[in-house]
Amino acid sequence: MAATGDGRQRLLEIGVAIGHHRAIVSEGHVMTGDLETAFLALRRASRTEPAPSLARRRDRLDRLRAMVLESRDAFMNAIAADFGGRSRAETELLEILPLLNALKHTRKHLPRWIRDERRHVSLTFQPASARIRREPLGVIGIIAPWNYPLLLALAPLVDAIGAGNRALIKPSELTPGLSDLLGARIAATFAPDEVSVVTGGVDVAKAFARLPFDHLVFTGSTSVGREVMRAAADNLTPVTLELGGKSPAILSPGYPIEKAARSVAFGKFLNAGQTCIAPDYALVPAVDAERFAKAVIAAAETSYPSIEGNDDYSNIISERHRARLNDAIEAARAAGATILSHSGAAGPNGKIAPIVVLSPPADSVLMTEEIFGPVLPVIPYRDLDDAVAFTARFDRPLALYAFANSAREQRAVLDRITSGGATLNGTLLHIAQDDLPFGGIGASGIGAYHGIHGFRRFSHARAVHKVGAVNVFEKIGPPWGRLAGLTAKLLAR
Repeated sequence: MAATGDGRQRLLEIGVAIGHHRAIVSEGHVMTGDLETAFLALRRASRTEPAPSLARRRDRLDRLRAMVLESRDAFMNAIAADFGGRSRAETELLEILPLLNALKHTRKHLPRWIRDERRHVSLTFQPASARIRREPLGVIGIIAPWNYPLLLALAPLVDAIGAGNRALIKPSELTPGLSDLLGARIAATFAPDEVSVVTGGVDVAKAFARLPFDHLVFTGSTSVGREVMRAAADNLTPVTLELGGKSPAILSPGYPIEKAARSVAFGKFLNAGQTCIAPDYALVPAVDAERFAKAVIAAAETSYPSIEGNDDYSNIISERHRARLNDAIEAARAAGATILSHSGAAGPNGKIAPIVVLSPPADSVLMTEEIFGPVLPVIPYRDLDDAVAFTARFDRPLALYAFANSAREQRAVLDRITSGGATLNGTLLHIAQDDLPFGGIGASGIGAYHGIHGFRRFSHARAVHKVGAVNVFEKIGPPWGRLAGLTAKLLAR
């Protein structure tokens, strides 16, 4: 079904707006970003077949799973090359396995999720029935980031396919090898009217966000998220924004220092800190702050005995990102903060060794911006009121980590600090649960997906009311008479 009228005119305007990103199509893969062509193919198909069957959805999930399995080594190699050195184990454990688990979870539960949900009908409208149908939205746009370029491109796709949608994916320009490989593998797995990939730089990403998707998913920084939301607003496109912020780790008095330090080091230094839900800073009782800082470095040295030449420790993605982190560290040092460093030298190959900064200045980059690197500020606090007040300086974070011995202490932190998600006595693990939603709040994001929450996010809850053998409500009028009055009095009681 071709676009007509105002819709077609809008797409023509979009074609002009994106300039000269004309099509270079090879076996269905849009190589350079002919957004209009790719989008129209998906949109036509979504309107021609608005509600794919369970069998068709499962077939698409199965094809995606086979693609991930067949391409896992190629994906790991591409991501490692894009980073200039990225741990293959991290890619496999933090990207590929979560994808496979999500596919298995969605395929298993999809028959139950797609069933109509019965709803109550009040006595006034009996006999009748009511239900909710979960129907596909249409075409889902996915703008993926560079830090977990495979997972964050395909995890939303799993939910979108499960909900019966088509999808157009824009991977990051900072991972060109993975982006091109993903485009080629998607093209070999799906028809252009099922799933497509467009590649390109910032200009393509901006044009992508201006397309009239039925839903748009963006994962990235808060500042870019604002731009994406502005672009989507012109088409009244609903958005899911997975952003970030300064996610705190709070250590309660009496909790084992070394145990908490291991967990924080684990969450902080995976992918060299380039994780949206990594602990951004740690709040520690003042009497334990220095001991905790040293324990974090000790845990990092155990996990990564060396830095230079260590394939288990990932590079920083680009020179610009490295320069920003190094400048922030040196600024904190110059301001008198205590710097604790991993004993291994990072060398010139793009790595930054794990670092802990005790009491950095409140106005420093480390304490005013999301760090997104292997640098952990440790902030001493007097009591829980002091710790809560400190977190209130920032927007609501994407994640919260509370280390406490008792349920009462854990509840006290959860009750007083709002975040997108939380892990208690650990870090990161809430994102790995397929039956929990993943998403932010406020400046850390809008909406959530994963499992049934993603299925519902990318579905329309359509209300359906079926009138029974007798439509009692119509019987009372109009013209409105005595029966209508008696009915109104009865219902008002």
